[in-house]
Amino acid sequence: MSVRYSPIGLALYMLKLLAQQQRKRAELVDLVAEYLEGSDRNISDVQQKCDRTLRELRDCGFEIHCAPHRPYTLLESNFPLILSAAQREALQQGGQFLADMGFSAQAQLLVRLSEQSESQGAAKIRGDFFPPADYGSPHLRRILAELQDRCDGQRRFTIRYIDSQKRDRTWDLDRCEVRSHDGALYLFAFVPDSSTSSYPEPVYKNRLFRIDRIQSVGPASAQTWMRSAFPTLTIRYRMTGPLATYEPRRSHERVITRNLPEGYVEIETVEDYPFWFRQRIFRYGSHARVLSPPHVVEEISNELQRAARNYQNPGH
Repeated sequence: MSVRYSPIGLALYMLKLLAQQQRKRAELVDLVAEYLEGSDRNISDVQQKCDRTLRELRDCGFEIHCAPHRPYTLLESNFPLILSAAQREALQQGGQFLADMGFSAQAQLLVRLSEQSESQGAAKIRGDFFPPADYGSPHLRRILAELQDRCDGQRRFTIRYIDSQKRDRTWDLDRCEVRSHDGALYLFAFVPDSSTSSYPEPVYKNRLFRIDRIQSVGPASAQTWMRSAFPTLTIRYRMTGPLATYEPRRSHERVITRNLPEGYVEIETVEDYPFWFRQRIFRYGSHARVLSPPHVVEEISNELQRAARNYQNPGH
């Protein structure tokens, strides 16, 4: 059954194609030709019709980018949205969360979709985020896009990184992914050649790289990732007193035993970055105790003893 041709229908079809992905000129013309072949009219000069429709879409406010030898890219749609008050509020709140997390450019997109200015209405929920950088800046958006591309390709690559001590080094990375932790974005990666830990377990070859300290991302190599998953370490700990009723919220934690009459619960957790576990366990103070493995017990104990010594001579 043929489709009735209309300029509006063609414009909507082309917007749909560009919203799906970038399109090279030849690809866009071929797809439009297929669309027009199914219409009730014999349409000629498909290429001219595409060019004219694209000009009209730009005149209507749709930002469509194209450069020589580059595909057409829909940067921003100006298509009218009919939203309820609840939907506008949800978009506004999402934009506020993104802004608090350091994604200013992405937050602006949501604010414009909700058709509200940033000053309209105070946010009902405030996020407790303190990002070290604006992840919406052009440089960090490029870094994040390149990292996502390398992660999707699952091939080893290098990054140039400047750490907190201002040391500039190139790292050769295996399996990796971008993670958010305590208001900051990190590249979490397995580094086969890392030798900074005295422990033999491969979990200590997992490393963190703060996104805003990555200077550049190298091209993907021909070598595929050597690991199908990050190495992990199984840790058991006990919560006592008011924390005996603690219910794990993380998918990698499970309750081993709970004894409310004696006031404790034992939990087993599978961690791929022990440092983050240490940070978490310190928050529970005297109501938490690590039970195994022995080297983690010793590490936590030594750290707490060093912290206690800071308060033994308050005058120094």
